[in-house]
Amino acid sequence: MTDSSGENGTIKTRSSGLSRRSFMRYSAVGAGVAAVGGAIAVRANMPPLSPRQQGLPSIPDWMAADIPSLQGRSALVTGGNGYPEGDRSGLGYHDALQLARAGADVTIASRKQERGEEAVRRIKATVPGASIRFETLDLSDLASVAGFADRMRASRKKLDILVNNAGVMGRKNREVSANGFERVFATNALGHFALTARLLPLLRQGNSPRVVWVSSSRAFMGTINLADLPLGHDYDYGAAYDNSKLAILMLAFEMQRRSAAEGWSISAMASHPGIARTNLVPDGPGFDSLEGRNHRYMPFLFQPPSQGALPTLYAATSPQAVAGGYYGPNGFLGLGGLPGWAGIPEKADDQQSGARLWATLEELGDVTFGRMS
Repeated sequence: MTDSSGENGTIKTRSSGLSRRSFMRYSAVGAGVAAVGGAIAVRANMPPLSPRQQGLPSIPDWMAADIPSLQGRSALVTGGNGYPEGDRSGLGYHDALQLARAGADVTIASRKQERGEEAVRRIKATVPGASIRFETLDLSDLASVAGFADRMRASRKKLDILVNNAGVMGRKNREVSANGFERVFATNALGHFALTARLLPLLRQGNSPRVVWVSSSRAFMGTINLADLPLGHDYDYGAAYDNSKLAILMLAFEMQRRSAAEGWSISAMASHPGIARTNLVPDGPGFDSLEGRNHRYMPFLFQPPSQGALPTLYAATSPQAVAGGYYGPNGFLGLGGLPGWAGIPEKADDQQSGARLWATLEELGDVTFGRMS
């Protein structure tokens, strides 16, 4: 899989594997056998470990119980209000729960105050004495991001762990944010980028600070068109999600390069959950979508969200996690399992493309890394 720069800043991809649209055609058929075949076919074309990952030691079986003590450390998890309902819950809820269980001072931040406060109540009931609170944050609104960051900077001196977890999948009709950007791009990529920039002073004062960018195993199907990041001309809800998750992966690696070059002393890394039973599809395109049919026909492929959260928790807390690393489930085709190395798409490791994306988001988000008061 290789990339080349096309017209209008498009990063084109040549691949011998199935395209995202081909995957959708295969995996959305009305028979379970064909759906399974389509999903496995595209998964088999997922990227292998990249050259820079070759020779790294394997990751031994790692569970939430292996999280070291986080006493005295602070953490922010975007999202986190997706408390368990039936067999589904948000990944961020389990991130926050386990970080609080390990003794961290945790903040969860999302748009819905009532749900956020209920998530905090449930975590405190599960972990008596947990230090956890909720703050309102709408990542799709740059004014909300700025206001939240101002409150954080006024109320504390440092931040040790930032988990850029919150994410949405597009609905069938294109929706726009308060700033006029497509909702998925605004929430998943631009909002987290602007938030991280505005929290950089707190992170630089942190104790071995880490930023974990939560991507997706679908990132390898994404493309980046710098001239139309919000898909204003050719909207497709699946492409919007895939593109945003590729952008997140590129931003994680670019942040680590800049941290090393500019002396930020921040470790940036990425993770993905494989396939987990969350509300991403129900709250996005719905069960009557192509992805929704996968939920109906292939329920056995979806692992519990508490397990899907493990690669992120590993990146955020393990002493063995490395800056610039990418972690995901180690099971069959990366669908589920315990934390392991995730294959990096070539396009995500393209340094020139990463630098161009970074500069574009600085302009769109009205932020500048490393040179803020």
